[in-house]
Amino acid sequence: MPRDPALERLWAPWRGAYIAGETAKARRARTGSRAEPTAEQCLFCRVGKGSADRADLVVTRRESAFLMLNRYPYNPGHLMVAVLRHTAEFASLTGVERQDLLDLVGVAERLLAASYHPDGVNYGANVGRVAGAGFPGHLHLHLVPRWNGDTNFMPIVARTKVLPESLASTWKRLRLGLGRDAARASRAPRASRRRRRGA
Repeated sequence: MPRDPALERLWAPWRGAYIAGETAKARRARTGSRAEPTAEQCLFCRVGKGSADRADLVVTRRESAFLMLNRYPYNPGHLMVAVLRHTAEFASLTGVERQDLLDLVGVAERLLAASYHPDGVNYGANVGRVAGAGFPGHLHLHLVPRWNGDTNFMPIVARTKVLPESLASTWKRLRLGLGRDAARASRAPRASRRRRRGA
């Protein structure tokens, strides 16, 4: 990564020991509303066990993970992929959970590309409360589609994000796209076999 000539660095190695000590104290003192939600209080556990996909904005499911819309989106098509099991870190995932999680990231990419044509996508995982996780005990990934020129004065001046589509419309649009994506996937192997025979 090239060095930014405008960025100065102040080395303060003593800060590491201080931060480690303060973090340990904070961890010991954490109680009540600051505690991580249990599986019984967890949004992703509730949605994962449920079957009301339209009401819960679930786009599709796998054996051990699911893809859903964020109810408070940054942009239309803001998706989240979560594992079913209440676990907080990538290191604790089983092979099947990792496979399903990444498979659904790929599904989300294809759906966003086909339905929204974004110029880019932000991927994010907030692991732990200090990293910004709203549900710090349950691992999930965010996918936020981005377009050239999608920044505007409203978030800066009024601290308000304008969303041009309802969640219900976004859910329907992505579910329709899911059907088209499945149809394309089922045709792809036959087409590749024909190309191999004709070569």
